[in-house]
Amino acid sequence: MSSRLGIRKRRLARSTGGDVVIMLFLLIGALFMVIPMILVISNAFKPLSELFLFPPRLIVRNPTLKNFHDLMVMMAQSWVPFGRYLLNSLVIVTFGTLGNVLFGSLAAYIVSIRKFPGSRIFMSMVVFSLMFSAEVTRIPNYVTIAFLGWIDSLKAIIIPRWSAPLGLYLVSRFIDGMINRSLIEAAEIDGASDLRIYWQIVMPNIKPAWLTMIILSFQELWRTQGGHYIYSEQLKTLPYALSQITQGGVARQGVQHAVTLIMMIIPIIVFVINQSKIVDTMGHSGMAN
Repeated sequence: MSSRLGIRKRRLARSTGGDVVIMLFLLIGALFMVIPMILVISNAFKPLSELFLFPPRLIVRNPTLKNFHDLMVMMAQSWVPFGRYLLNSLVIVTFGTLGNVLFGSLAAYIVSIRKFPGSRIFMSMVVFSLMFSAEVTRIPNYVTIAFLGWIDSLKAIIIPRWSAPLGLYLVSRFIDGMINRSLIEAAEIDGASDLRIYWQIVMPNIKPAWLTMIILSFQELWRTQGGHYIYSEQLKTLPYALSQITQGGVARQGVQHAVTLIMMIIPIIVFVINQSKIVDTMGHSGMAN
């Protein structure tokens, strides 16, 4: 028996050469993933003379802040204050994300803990809805929002986000894999209500899941322009304002790259800070396989 285990261990052991090959392969893959980010950062600081070089340079030779200066000047000339665009985006991101976390986790609690009749069919419908792209549901969503009278209102973007199915799925899978049912039973014996069990037992134990919901919802709402539902200039979002600034032809190519960097850097920072939580959630929900 021991000899068989020894043979099995020797077969599973990798050689030093194999480890080096795997490491080189991973480094090459990481390099290809990092190059686009380096190019975006570099282009934001390039003068126009370097932006149109062929072949393009990966690293800027003569860095300048002129692109960002021109962006600030253009924003100051807008007839709607720049702060209003930023405020609209912050309102959408804050209330949309909070609602998504609250309602998604509450729904996941009911589906995973209470197991109401038809809960499996409900979860199958949630998983099935993840297969549809936004373009498929755009017309039905517009008809529904118009019927409710939310057109040209921030509610048209905020409230539909509360029912995003991805967050419900992630939290439900995390609850199924991490919550010890004996804790729920002990709390019920002590007379704890569902809201108390949800807030004091379930939520603290699924922190990686709802942190992941916050990150994913933030990234989705941060880049929304609301062009299909919002028509008043005073209600437009920051991405819309920045995209309009860049519509100026060749002369604004530098400004466009500066806008790209600004819109990209904030979600990246949020993701990097909470990266371990996302990986943990994906692993427990089965999406990492």
